[in-house]
Amino acid sequence: MAPLFLDPGLLRKRAVLLAPEAEPDGAGGAATNWTELRELSVHVEPVSVAARERFDRHEATITHRVICRSSEEVMRGRAFGVGTRRLVIASVHDPDETGRFLVCRCEEEA
Repeated sequence: MAPLFLDPGLLRKRAVLLAPEAEPDGAGGAATNWTELRELSVHVEPVSVAARERFDRHEATITHRVICRSSEEVMRGRAFGVGTRRLVIASVHDPDETGRFLVCRCEEEA
């Protein structure tokens, strides 16, 4: 198998790494607030769009692949803020096991 080549020059977008914080809503539930942790350089690629109908509503799930430099702060459940979009991290892996880069599979929040 050929080694994976990731070009650091692709990391041209700026994103904010966000951590979720649950805040009680007073009715027994919680609202999610997002706290900014730090800024990162990333590469964002759209991967897929899945449309479906649910409870008489049309919904779409948009997924992205986000590549960034390796960081222990990047983990499942956190999100990347890219412009006005929030890309919630569903999975994180080191594609070539060198500890240089992370590839994150993300879902865009509507």
